[in-house]
Amino acid sequence: MDVTTPASTDPWLIVGLGNPGPEYAMNRHNVGFMVVELLAERIGGRFKRAGKAQAQVLEGRIGPAGPGSRRVVLAKPMSYMNLSGGPVNALKDFYKVPVAHVVAVHDELDIDYGVLRLKLGGGDNGHNGLKSMTKAMGADYHRVRFGIGRPPGRMQVADFVLKDFSSAERKELDYFVDRAADAVECLVIEGLERAQSAYNS
Repeated sequence: MDVTTPASTDPWLIVGLGNPGPEYAMNRHNVGFMVVELLAERIGGRFKRAGKAQAQVLEGRIGPAGPGSRRVVLAKPMSYMNLSGGPVNALKDFYKVPVAHVVAVHDELDIDYGVLRLKLGGGDNGHNGLKSMTKAMGADYHRVRFGIGRPPGRMQVADFVLKDFSSAERKELDYFVDRAADAVECLVIEGLERAQSAYNS
């Protein structure tokens, strides 16, 4: 089976990467949380604690009603970014999700603000959340990379990603988060190539 084409019986695990707690909620590093929270709104459900896994989850379906819909588990690891792999791997095993049906939604420094790139596998590019996930379960999962751009001047990367989006960025943030959620849905329902063609800009 082509790993980019989901089987209707296999669930997808869509993971938003971020840090728990209100002080981090609007950080650039938390854009993954923002995207899965919007997907949860679209499904019409609420996140709940996931048993022993250190995460909040929501089970549901996305896509057209009937055989065209896909079963998904939305997840927000509550372990802090650099320890995301443990909770994600536990959820993958619990819900019996193939690694190729795991999607990490995360911020990406090397892409301009608001630009999306979707891919399967690859390196972590210094992203601690991806590094932890890859260590826990290998690299063969999908990524929806949300561009946040590079820090200005001499600002340290760690400071930049843990700052809130600027007021100028926030004017377009809702639109970009909405587009990223659309891209996730397209990936799950129609496959990677179609999603890349539509959303890689």
